[in-house]
Amino acid sequence: MANTDTPSTALPPILDIEASGFGLGSYPIEIGIVMPDARSWCSLVRPEPAWQHWDPNAATVHNISREQLLQHGRSPAEIVAVLNDWLRGMVVYSDAWAHDYTWLNKLYDAADRSPSFRLENLRALLSDAEAALWHEAKQRVAVQACLPRHRASSDARLLQLTLQSLRAAQPAAA
Repeated sequence: MANTDTPSTALPPILDIEASGFGLGSYPIEIGIVMPDARSWCSLVRPEPAWQHWDPNAATVHNISREQLLQHGRSPAEIVAVLNDWLRGMVVYSDAWAHDYTWLNKLYDAADRSPSFRLENLRALLSDAEAALWHEAKQRVAVQACLPRHRASSDARLLQLTLQSLRAAQPAAA
């Protein structure tokens, strides 16, 4: 069956990254994606030996310990292979583009690979009116969806559901 969704109504793939902190020295610790068909994938990232920065304030937000990463994380090479397979040729969106772009590059550099997709800012998909409603809509969707917070795949799903909610409200506002 042919896809009849137009680019304005189709849900885009969303990527979210949890990190060891912010700023210089921080690195990705969890990657989550949600696809247009709602399939999702998530993985903890095993830190490279040189990745030592750890911000305890960030850890209280994402509730992931460095020990969990060392025990259960996948290597950057394993993760980028999955990302490239799932996202090949797509434009993927992130709500924290500046941070996520940097952390994604760190991951790909560690694996000595290049992304097979392009990362863009989620804001590019929003009208000014939608952007003004974003935070309120996101809070409402978070309550309705009962998703665990501050984990990469849950946050990616929340972003996608918020975009869907805003788009569904558009005809009613017109």
